[in-house]
Amino acid sequence: MSKLYFRYAAMNAGKSTALLQVAHNYEERGLRVLLFTAAHDDRVGSGRVGSRLGLVRNASSFGLDTDFVHAHLLALAGGALACLLIDEAQFLSPKQVRQLHRLAHGHKLPVICWGLRSDFRGDAFAGAATLLTLADDIEEMKTICACARKATMNIRIDAEGRRVKQGEQVVIGGNERYRAVCPACFYADEDAGAVAPGLFG
Repeated sequence: MSKLYFRYAAMNAGKSTALLQVAHNYEERGLRVLLFTAAHDDRVGSGRVGSRLGLVRNASSFGLDTDFVHAHLLALAGGALACLLIDEAQFLSPKQVRQLHRLAHGHKLPVICWGLRSDFRGDAFAGAATLLTLADDIEEMKTICACARKATMNIRIDAEGRRVKQGEQVVIGGNERYRAVCPACFYADEDAGAVAPGLFG
């Protein structure tokens, strides 16, 4: 049975690497897959999925106006499609997540999404919240905090490594802008307003 899958984790847990590995596994068996990533994520170039290990691959881009319609996806893929793979899935709209859920069950197309669960303030992304509600299979990918505990949260930092607690929900960046932290470290400096000295240095 085809399902909608959601693989979530904090920053730097290997989500994009896992997506690229899944794509390779399908294609090695002669099956066609279609990759999507958020249009505004240009860390490795627009319309590209890239991992911190250096793997990069072209992908289609999605924005809030993208419709995940079966016939359109088949045309984009150039034929029968075995699986739909989506990176940065936290940026999907609730409507798009419902379209993906319908694809999995109405058109028997497996859809696998990778993304963050929450932002730098600990608030849910709309796409992630809907995926957590509708996805048929949910899995947490693990990574660790600098203190060696499991990281489940994300914090935003400035150029000097100080924690940023206010601002727009979406600011694209990698290790120079974000850190994955455990809940204890997420709340440790709540009154201090800065990352504990040396913790993320």
